[in-house]
Amino acid sequence: MNVPTLTEMKWRRYDGRKLEVPVVEAVRQTLIKEREAGHRLKVCIGTDSQVRGSVTEFATVIVFLREKKGGFMFIANYKSEQDMSIRERMILEVARSVEIAYALCNLLDEHKVELEVHADINTDPHFKSNTALTEAMGYILGMGFAFKAKPDAFASSACADKVC
Repeated sequence: MNVPTLTEMKWRRYDGRKLEVPVVEAVRQTLIKEREAGHRLKVCIGTDSQVRGSVTEFATVIVFLREKKGGFMFIANYKSEQDMSIRERMILEVARSVEIAYALCNLLDEHKVELEVHADINTDPHFKSNTALTEAMGYILGMGFAFKAKPDAFASSACADKVC
Protein backbone atom coordinates (compact mmCIF):
# COMPACT_ATOMS: atom_id res chain seq x y z
CA MET A 1 0.00 0.00 0.00
CA ASN A 2 1.23 3.47 -0.82
CA VAL A 3 0.81 5.22 2.57
CA PRO A 4 3.17 8.03 3.59
CA THR A 5 5.67 7.29 6.33
CA LEU A 6 5.68 9.29 9.54
CA THR A 7 8.31 11.68 8.20
CA GLU A 8 6.42 12.13 4.91
CA MET A 9 3.09 12.92 6.56
CA LYS A 10 2.00 16.54 6.33
CA TRP A 11 0.73 17.65 9.73
CA ARG A 12 -1.43 20.68 10.48
CA ARG A 13 -3.48 22.20 13.26
CA TYR A 14 -7.28 22.24 13.24
CA ASP A 15 -7.26 25.84 11.99
CA GLY A 16 -5.22 24.74 8.94
CA ARG A 17 -1.80 26.10 9.98
CA LYS A 18 0.92 23.66 8.93
CA LEU A 19 3.41 22.39 11.49
CA GLU A 20 6.72 24.00 10.61
CA VAL A 21 8.83 21.31 12.31
CA PRO A 22 8.63 17.49 12.23
CA VAL A 23 5.67 16.20 14.23
CA VAL A 24 7.79 14.70 17.03
CA GLU A 25 9.49 18.06 17.57
CA ALA A 26 6.12 19.85 17.42
CA VAL A 27 4.81 17.50 20.11
CA ARG A 28 7.93 18.12 22.24
CA GLN A 29 7.48 21.89 21.96
CA THR A 30 3.78 21.56 22.76
CA LEU A 31 4.42 19.47 25.88
CA ILE A 32 6.92 22.03 27.19
CA LYS A 33 4.66 24.99 26.39
CA GLU A 34 1.61 23.38 27.99
CA ARG A 35 3.52 22.37 31.12
CA GLU A 36 4.88 25.91 31.47
CA ALA A 37 1.28 27.19 31.18
CA GLY A 38 0.36 24.94 34.11
CA HIS A 39 -1.69 22.41 32.12
CA ARG A 40 -1.72 18.70 32.80
CA LEU A 41 -2.07 16.78 29.51
CA LYS A 42 -3.22 13.45 28.19
CA VAL A 43 -2.57 12.47 24.56
CA CYS A 44 -4.97 10.33 22.51
CA ILE A 45 -4.10 9.11 19.04
CA GLY A 46 -6.65 7.88 16.54
CA THR A 47 -7.20 7.28 12.84
CA ASP A 48 -10.39 7.13 10.80
CA SER A 49 -11.08 6.49 7.12
CA GLN A 50 -13.84 7.11 4.62
CA VAL A 51 -14.30 5.35 1.29
CA ARG A 52 -15.31 7.65 -1.55
CA GLY A 53 -15.60 5.76 -4.81
CA SER A 54 -12.24 4.13 -5.52
CA VAL A 55 -10.36 6.30 -3.02
CA THR A 56 -10.03 5.76 0.73
CA GLU A 57 -9.18 8.90 2.68
CA PHE A 58 -7.46 8.49 6.04
CA ALA A 59 -7.06 11.04 8.83
CA THR A 60 -4.81 10.57 11.83
CA VAL A 61 -5.01 12.87 14.83
CA ILE A 62 -2.92 13.52 17.90
CA VAL A 63 -5.33 14.95 20.46
CA PHE A 64 -3.95 16.90 23.42
CA LEU A 65 -6.42 17.00 26.30
CA ARG A 66 -5.85 19.62 28.97
CA GLU A 67 -7.21 18.44 32.28
CA LYS A 68 -10.50 20.36 32.78
CA LYS A 69 -9.45 22.93 30.14
CA GLY A 70 -10.39 21.57 26.70
CA GLY A 71 -7.97 20.38 24.10
CA PHE A 72 -6.59 20.67 20.59
CA MET A 73 -5.16 18.40 17.93
CA PHE A 74 -2.61 17.89 15.18
CA ILE A 75 -3.99 16.34 11.97
CA ALA A 76 -2.57 14.45 8.99
CA ASN A 77 -4.67 13.40 5.97
CA TYR A 78 -3.66 11.02 3.19
CA LYS A 79 -5.35 8.89 0.53
CA SER A 80 -5.08 5.40 -0.89
CA GLU A 81 -6.50 3.96 -4.09
CA GLN A 82 -5.94 0.37 -2.98
CA ASP A 83 -9.10 -1.73 -2.76
CA MET A 84 -9.46 -3.22 0.72
CA SER A 85 -11.97 -4.99 2.93
CA ILE A 86 -13.48 -3.32 6.00
CA ARG A 87 -11.33 -5.53 8.23
CA GLU A 88 -8.14 -4.56 6.39
CA ARG A 89 -9.08 -0.87 6.54
CA MET A 90 -9.71 -1.07 10.31
CA ILE A 91 -6.35 -2.78 10.88
CA LEU A 92 -4.60 -0.15 8.71
CA GLU A 93 -6.20 2.60 10.81
CA VAL A 94 -4.95 0.93 13.99
CA ALA A 95 -1.50 0.34 12.51
CA ARG A 96 -1.13 4.02 11.65
CA SER A 97 -2.21 5.07 15.16
CA VAL A 98 0.21 2.58 16.73
CA GLU A 99 3.03 3.86 14.47
CA ILE A 100 2.45 7.42 15.70
CA ALA A 101 2.09 6.28 19.32
CA TYR A 102 5.35 4.33 19.07
CA ALA A 103 7.16 7.36 17.64
CA LEU A 104 5.93 9.52 20.53
CA CYS A 105 5.88 7.12 23.50
CA ASN A 106 9.40 7.82 24.81
CA LEU A 107 8.83 11.56 24.57
CA LEU A 108 5.47 11.29 26.35
CA ASP A 109 7.01 9.05 29.05
CA GLU A 110 9.82 11.57 29.53
CA HIS A 111 7.22 14.30 30.15
CA LYS A 112 4.98 11.97 32.19
CA VAL A 113 2.04 12.35 29.80
CA GLU A 114 -0.56 9.58 29.63
CA LEU A 115 -1.15 8.05 26.17
CA GLU A 116 -4.18 6.24 24.75
CA VAL A 117 -4.63 4.71 21.30
CA HIS A 118 -8.20 4.93 20.03
CA ALA A 119 -9.65 2.54 17.45
CA ASP A 120 -12.71 3.43 15.38
CA ILE A 121 -14.05 -0.09 15.86
CA ASN A 122 -17.45 -0.87 17.29
CA THR A 123 -17.68 -3.23 20.26
CA ASP A 124 -21.19 -4.22 19.12
CA PRO A 125 -20.97 -7.36 16.92
CA HIS A 126 -23.87 -6.08 14.79
CA PHE A 127 -21.53 -3.55 13.14
CA LYS A 128 -19.14 -4.47 10.30
CA SER A 129 -16.09 -2.88 11.95
CA ASN A 130 -16.40 -5.35 14.84
CA THR A 131 -14.71 -8.02 12.69
CA ALA A 132 -11.36 -6.40 13.49
CA LEU A 133 -11.92 -5.72 17.22
CA THR A 134 -9.98 -8.68 18.66
CA GLU A 135 -7.00 -8.18 16.37
CA ALA A 136 -6.90 -4.41 16.92
CA MET A 137 -7.17 -4.73 20.69
CA GLY A 138 -4.44 -7.40 20.76
CA TYR A 139 -2.17 -5.29 18.55
CA ILE A 140 -2.55 -2.11 20.61
CA LEU A 141 -2.33 -3.82 24.01
CA GLY A 142 0.52 -6.01 22.77
CA MET A 143 2.49 -2.88 21.94
CA GLY A 144 1.96 -1.73 25.54
CA PHE A 145 -0.52 1.07 24.89
CA ALA A 146 -3.83 1.83 26.57
CA PHE A 147 -6.69 0.91 24.21
CA LYS A 148 -10.12 2.49 23.67
CA ALA A 149 -12.81 1.37 21.22
CA LYS A 150 -16.21 2.85 20.42
CA PRO A 151 -18.02 4.47 22.16
CA ASP A 152 -15.00 5.68 24.18
CA ALA A 153 -12.62 6.17 21.23
CA PHE A 154 -13.36 9.84 20.57
CA ALA A 155 -9.94 10.56 18.96
CA SER A 156 -10.77 8.27 16.06
CA SER A 157 -14.57 8.19 16.00
CA ALA A 158 -15.13 11.96 16.52
CA CYS A 159 -11.91 13.96 15.98
CA ALA A 160 -10.40 12.03 13.05
CA ASP A 161 -13.87 11.41 11.61
CA LYS A 162 -14.54 15.16 11.54
CA VAL A 163 -11.41 15.90 9.47
CA CYS A 164 -11.57 12.85 7.21
